[in-house]
Amino acid sequence: MRPFLLAGAVAAIVATALLAGGAVSREDDAAAAPTTRELVRLGLRELDTARRTGEPSRYARSEAALEQALEQDPAEVQALVGLASLANARHDFREGLALARRAHRLSPDTAVVYGAMGDALVELGRYRDAFETFDRLAELKPGIAAYSRVSYARELLGQTEGALEAMTLAVDAAGGRGETAAWALTQLGKLHFSRGRLERAEAEYRRALAALPGYVQALDALAHVQAARGRLRRAIELEQQAVQQSPLPQYVGTLGDLYRAAGRPGLAREQYRLVGAIDRLFVANGVETDLELALFNVDHGVRLGESLERARRARQARPSIEADDVLAWALVRNGRCGEALRYSRSALRLGTVDAAKFFHRGMIERCLGRPVEARSWFHKALRTNRHFSIRWAPVARELS
Repeated sequence: MRPFLLAGAVAAIVATALLAGGAVSREDDAAAAPTTRELVRLGLRELDTARRTGEPSRYARSEAALEQALEQDPAEVQALVGLASLANARHDFREGLALARRAHRLSPDTAVVYGAMGDALVELGRYRDAFETFDRLAELKPGIAAYSRVSYARELLGQTEGALEAMTLAVDAAGGRGETAAWALTQLGKLHFSRGRLERAEAEYRRALAALPGYVQALDALAHVQAARGRLRRAIELEQQAVQQSPLPQYVGTLGDLYRAAGRPGLAREQYRLVGAIDRLFVANGVETDLELALFNVDHGVRLGESLERARRARQARPSIEADDVLAWALVRNGRCGEALRYSRSALRLGTVDAAKFFHRGMIERCLGRPVEARSWFHKALRTNRHFSIRWAPVARELS
């Protein structure tokens, strides 16, 4: 469920960059009417808390503080960038882009503006503009925010080694301790995992946990490594720790898949039901979740017709390769093979090396009655990452 993770990563980088000046205490907030700068810091702190804890109610508090800052000073660039990041975190990328462009008009040389702008452009499928924006960010302010985004751009283009190189620069820029370092190390590990390099991935995840003990993203990522090695009990323990700290849908869903793989279907169903409840909470707090929930439901065979409509809406709102892939997957799971092929081709148009997308294409070819082509795509998925999915990698191995 990568889109959830992407939004969290974006919020982390932007919030880290803007919070560098420190935070206002709650006592200070209560003692006097807050200044514009204090309101900005409060808004960003609430956004960062939402990202770390999975409490979507924090989004409304963040929005209120940042909007109040803009009322005090309509030219407050950091408030605009904060609102752009908030819109991106809620998956309203058109609003995020509009706010970032408004900030850009006020301050075209402020680096963080380009991060928020590029993040929105990526999710809207405007890749050339997004990559140019990330290049401009790197020119203005080389560092973790720039290097990590350049890494993601290269990953989308299928340049795996280049993506690793840029993320290594991000790790170096992050320093050795704290959440920023842990985040960068985890992303570096995920790049290795995406190519089936379990030892390298595990090493980076353990470095992340050394940089910040108990770091939730690293716990989740390490659970995937343990599952890939067949150590399901340990994987479940790690994922339980992640869920306890941050009950986000991607962690809860993974825990359900681990229970299912371990032969505990009752516990798996409990987690799957919880994903739906958490999703409703996010929607109630202004988060658009059509893409993420469509993918989860299609993966798990839940309300396939309804999920197809969700995927169509998501693709209209976010015409990215991720949305193309989810729609293709939803279509084939509903038996609409020919239409699925069109969107699968679009999902792969950048040359992205993604085992899950290759697997989905294989299922489409199989649906179209082309077994040779299907097996070729299954082999390609498994060559890329033999452990790309707790649920679907075993299916790919069986059908290849």
